[in-house]
Amino acid sequence: MVGAVEPKPRIEPVTEAQFEQLMPLIAAYQRFYEVEDVDEERNRAFFPRFIAPSDDGLLLAAWRDEQLLGYACLYWHFTSLVPAETVLMNDLFVSPDARGQGVGRALIEASADIARNRGAHHLEWATAPDNKTAQHLYDATGATPSTWIEYELDL
Repeated sequence: MVGAVEPKPRIEPVTEAQFEQLMPLIAAYQRFYEVEDVDEERNRAFFPRFIAPSDDGLLLAAWRDEQLLGYACLYWHFTSLVPAETVLMNDLFVSPDARGQGVGRALIEASADIARNRGAHHLEWATAPDNKTAQHLYDATGATPSTWIEYELDL
């Protein structure tokens, strides 16, 4: 139906039983950021550490009925400036066919609620400088871009 509004997605932590459904979205996120060699076995070994309960973080999924629409991966993080815990939304990905339906916003809102409930000082995330679509969403949430410049040292 033209102009139909999709219902708000259901946001919930990923369970062990749902983990395999998430694997293709993790790989799609990595390909979006041009990871040359997506390693599914390494992903299978790495990401279960974020299935609740976890001292490392949390995998959140957005669902409509039984269809997985997107996910966020939260890392429990710290800052010594305040000092306090923060929550790093290290990954946020919505499947291309679900974009523009409020899924990304719902995942950000749920991530912020989780951070508040943990007593975190703030929720933080980063995106590529050329990812204007994501930046448009992020600007609309009331978040402000950081003035910090990030560095990476390959090891």
